[in-house]
This record gives sequence, structure tokens and C-alpha cells, in this order.
Amino acid sequence: MPKQQSQSNPGEISSSSQESPPIFTDLEDTLKQIHERLGNSPDLNVRKYETLNHENHVAVMYINGLVDKELVDEYVTHALSFEEIREEAPSAADLFIFAKEKALSIGKEKVVEDQNSVLEALLSGDTIILFDKLDKGISVTTSGGEGRSVTEATTQVNIRGPKDSFTESLGTNIALVRKRIKNPNLWIETLTMGSVTKTDVSIAHIHGLAKEETLQQIRKKLADIHVDSILESGYIEQLIEENNYSPFPTLYNTERPDSVAGNLLEGRIAIFVDGTPFVLILPATFFMFFHTVEDYYQRYDITSVIRVLRFICLLVSLFGPAIFVAALNFHQEMIPTPLLINFASQREGVPFPVVIEVLLLEVTFEIIREAGIRMPSQIGQTVSIIGGLVLGQAAVQAGIVSPAMVIVVSLTGISSFATPAFNMALSIRILRFVITFVAAYIGLYGIAIVGLILVAHLCSLRSMGVPYMSPVAPFAPGDQKDIFLRAPLHFMKTRRRLLKNDKAPGATVQNSQGSRHEK
Repeated sequence: MPKQQSQSNPGEISSSSQESPPIFTDLEDTLKQIHERLGNSPDLNVRKYETLNHENHVAVMYINGLVDKELVDEYVTHALSFEEIREEAPSAADLFIFAKEKALSIGKEKVVEDQNSVLEALLSGDTIILFDKLDKGISVTTSGGEGRSVTEATTQVNIRGPKDSFTESLGTNIALVRKRIKNPNLWIETLTMGSVTKTDVSIAHIHGLAKEETLQQIRKKLADIHVDSILESGYIEQLIEENNYSPFPTLYNTERPDSVAGNLLEGRIAIFVDGTPFVLILPATFFMFFHTVEDYYQRYDITSVIRVLRFICLLVSLFGPAIFVAALNFHQEMIPTPLLINFASQREGVPFPVVIEVLLLEVTFEIIREAGIRMPSQIGQTVSIIGGLVLGQAAVQAGIVSPAMVIVVSLTGISSFATPAFNMALSIRILRFVITFVAAYIGLYGIAIVGLILVAHLCSLRSMGVPYMSPVAPFAPGDQKDIFLRAPLHFMKTRRRLLKNDKAPGATVQNSQGSRHEK
């Protein structure tokens, strides 16, 4: 992992704030200096052409792997090889005008007048055309090269719904969203971040639906980021979130285009980062992390039951081991007598206190889970299953833990998998250890105190100015149709109050998640 720097050192890498060397009128001098600034890198490809009278020379430059070579050959080098362009352009200025206005039909080109602009264009996948006896050139958009094709989502799988997911290409990701929202009000703003990496970052919103105050706040936060590198959207997530020390994520990330489209239609804003398939969505609320886009593709009654099950799993994964430890240590009277006798007989011969049992099994479970994730997919799942069965059975037979404790920890671990968002599931796993420690020393009173602290903390959080627990706190009666339960689609006709842009003209939009919203 590269070390993040708050500011680039001027002596290390040329910054855009420094004065850029000009393009020399001598073509060979310009090519030589660009080669030197790139460290004489072998992936810089240069092709040279000359007119019939051998007086005017042209150089075409691009970096292998960053350009679409078929595009370069068809629209750039092939155009410059025409006899017409060599005969009708007696001077360098004529050659420049002819190449820009007549020969190049690729569609998007711009004039570059200094070496920094040339280097930025080259490293962005553009092709540069330089002319002898002329101190400017042409940058042609030819980005392409090798890249991963659109495939099925791997972290947010679904039974029903679209199977495509984002890739590492910024242009492809934006196109996947535009296919779902064929509306001119889908506005995209692009900026460059990272003084070294020069990463393209795009902000997407639907004009008239997203709040202008929220949009301005996001622009300001992005403008205040001054780092060397942005390699993934997680960098931006950590740099713009308002609550750095909270265990709960306040920005939502997804690799599904339909999820981004649905949230845009609700008035939210998406941040795309070139080089990653994960798109940030903000503002985010706590309940977003327990909803999936598939909830809107199924009937409302099925979705409601599944959502209730998810929230039950949330409580089990967060408080399950803690309640078991508190009941055995402090509140035996709450356990039925036959069950308490069974627990006592199972613990006979176990040398550790209950809390140590829980920690041993929880840590073991986390090790197995992490190993299963990091190992190759062909054997990771097998190792997780076999490791859990073998270690659990061996621990019980060796008298290290009791069978009931294995059941409790296993149920807790399985319940944590029911949380759709991986980052929220991680937060719950961390908090589970804290709550278990408190329960071991204070009992159910400690669990109640920690629960109140968590609720108060959640109610204090904000995501880009929006309360994290909305629409429950503050309570909005009209927005309860899509929180714990999901109402039929024909009842969901209004956007959420805190996301609604009151200044926008009235409009009716069909949400990609299925709900019809009217303003």
C-alpha cells in the first residue's frame, strides 16, 4: 500500500503548479525531452511521418497498453499517411490545420501547448501529434487498451435482477448508468485528483432531484483533498466522511449499476473513481445497509419478511454471545431449570470462564473466515467449512469449550452473513467483542447501557448533513413505507423528505428500484 502524503514534494515529481517546459519548434528536441521525462520508458511508442518535399515532419506518440491500437491505426496514423495531407500542406502551420480540421475524424481532439499537457494526455491514454517547426500539438482521445469486461457482481449477488456490474473503466461505468437513466438531467462532473496519480473522479446526480446544498458540500470536500494518490474509492470515502472515529460507515458503496441508478432517482449523489468497480453513494442512512435492490424486484410481502429476518440477524450477531455470557454469569434465574442443568453438565471439565470460551471461538471463527476470503476461491470455501467443523468438534472433545457455546458462536457468525453490506457487517463484528466484554463484567445492565450508547451515537451521526437514522430519527411518518417493511409499489409515491429538493419543479420519475416517486 503506497504511503499517503498530504502534499507532494516539489523535488520529487513535477507538479502542475510548476512552470511547464514548452513544446520546442525542433521536433527532435521535444521528443528527446519527453523521452527523458518518462525515464526513456520502452512503452512509449513514436511514429514519424514526413511530407513529399521532406521539409515537414510529424510525430505520433502514444503509450502501449493505454490506447486502443485499432483506433490509433484507423483514425490517426492512417489519416496522416494520406498523400493528400502531404501535398496540400506545404508548411507546418498548414499541416497542423489540415490534420486538425480535415484528416482526423476521431471526434474529440484538443490543442496542447506545453510538455506537461502532453504528458498528462499520454498517461490518460490519448495520442499526441507533434509537428516540426511548430510549438504546439494535437491531443486525440484514443484511450482503451486491455480491461476487464462487464461481468456479474461478486460482492453483491442477487437471485432476480440484472447481472451486470461495474468494471475498472470510468467510461464504462458511467455508460452502464446512462443505459438505465436515459434522461438529459443526469449530469456528470469530472475532476482530477491525486497530484501523482492524476485519477479521474466523476460526480453524478440528476439535476432537479439532488439537493444543491448537498452537491456543493461534496464539491467542497473533494476540492479540499490534497494527496499524492487516489487508487480506489475507499481513499475518498475515508477523506470526506464526517465521522472518522465512528465504527459505522456513513457512505455506501456498491458495484451494481441498478443500485446506483435507483439511488440517483431518489435524489442521492454518486462518486465514480477511475480504476475501481466500487461507486460511492451519498448521503447514506443506516437502513440503506440492510436493503438490497432485489427487494424492489420481489413482491412486497416476500421482501418485508426478508427484511425483518435481516434485522433479527442484526440483533443476534450484535448481542447473541453477550446475552449468553450475561445469562450464565449473572442471571441464571432467567434460564429454565432443565436447560440450566444441561449447560452446567456441558461445562463440567471446561477449564475456562464463559467469556474466555466466547473469545476463543470468536477469534477462531474470524481467523477461518479471513483465511477463506484470502485463499483462492476454489479451495477457500472448502477450507472454511472443513476448518469450522474439524476445529469445533475437536475443541468440544478436548474439553476446551462446551457444545452450547459452539452453537451460540456459530449462530452469531451465520447471522452476520445476512447483512448485505460488507462494511456494516465488519462494524457489527467489532462491536460484538466490545459488548461481550461489558456483559462479562456487568451483565444485562451493561448490555442495556451499551445499547443506549449505540442508539445515541447512531442518532448523532450525519452523512452530508442528512441524519444517519432518518427517517426513524427524526421520525417522518410518511417515509416509513420502505424501512423495516416494504409497502406495495403503488403506495410509494413520494420521495423521502430529507432527500427531496424542494426548489425543483414538479416531476414524476420511475425509479429503477421499482418505486414511482412524485414530487
